[in-house]
Amino acid sequence: MSAPTVDDLTHEWQEWRRGREASLSDPHGFLAVTSLNWLTEEPQRFPDAPGEWSTGPEGPTVVLGPDEKILVDGVTRIGRHAFGVIPERDGIDVVWGEAVIEVARRGGFDIVRPRHPDSARLQAYTSTPAYEPQPRWVLEARYRPFDQPRPVKVDAAVEGLEHIYQAPGELSFEIDGQPLTLTAFEGRTPGSLLVLFTDATSGVTTYAANRSLPVPVPDEDGHVVLDFNRAANLPCAYTPLATCPLPPPENRLPVAVEAGEKTPHQNNEI
Repeated sequence: MSAPTVDDLTHEWQEWRRGREASLSDPHGFLAVTSLNWLTEEPQRFPDAPGEWSTGPEGPTVVLGPDEKILVDGVTRIGRHAFGVIPERDGIDVVWGEAVIEVARRGGFDIVRPRHPDSARLQAYTSTPAYEPQPRWVLEARYRPFDQPRPVKVDAAVEGLEHIYQAPGELSFEIDGQPLTLTAFEGRTPGSLLVLFTDATSGVTTYAANRSLPVPVPDEDGHVVLDFNRAANLPCAYTPLATCPLPPPENRLPVAVEAGEKTPHQNNEI
């Protein structure tokens, strides 16, 4: 593997950083979340969302008041609206005035998570500090697929909640001559991977609970590049209203990965 030049690495990293900051500053992103509500069979009304919400075997339902309306897939809805069964880690965005109401399923539970552009957390956000990119953190790795994807149960940022992710294989690499291995989960696009990890910087200069690293599709021989300069915070680094997964125990690296995003300035104290 030919090492990237410092100029190329820096330019690409800066583009990545601009995209990250744009996502974090999105008026309906995670910093705009104002509450996390767990649905039950008993109808509930929340102060930052319209209607009375409940769930059951057929999925979440909202019953709107006489003066309330929402947009679902661009269609105005009034009265009662049933969303149907929502798959795990999926969700539906409902528009209510300037707000977006996220209706989703996390850890086997249906949730309602309103997102308001004027949220205090979003208004207070400035930027996320990060290590300057260095070529030494662009590492060659070898991907070894398992015979069958393995369901891996991991804890969540919300106490008592668990997630199950499919792990198709593991990644082996070295840092300063030390052999290391990470369990990889399925990525956002077919064949890509995602790694959740902590390291010796966690709780010191980087967020204590987790960071994530997207991994491109390995080649036919299992070769792939890990660019730890793009190690990113998950939403739980910014808000206690997130249900982020924690890394499996084997992904707690004993070395200091001084690359990628650091602990946010505001963290999740608001």
